[in-house]
Amino acid sequence: MAKYNRNTGKHWTSSEVSNLRQLAGHNTPTRVIGFKLGRTPEAVHQKASQERISLKPTNQSPYNRRRG
Repeated sequence: MAKYNRNTGKHWTSSEVSNLRQLAGHNTPTRVIGFKLGRTPEAVHQKASQERISLKPTNQSPYNRRRG
């Protein structure tokens, strides 16, 4: 089990929220986001929900791609 005691129980800073927004935009897995920010995956999910940040992958289906 991973240890996430670095920021456990602490308030999120604005830079952490912007990092969360950026990492989520790059389709980074929730566990990796939590590891980079020193938070549990559950805390990442909760904060993303509060900030209305989507953690769902933004990859498009290959059937929707335009041919160049």
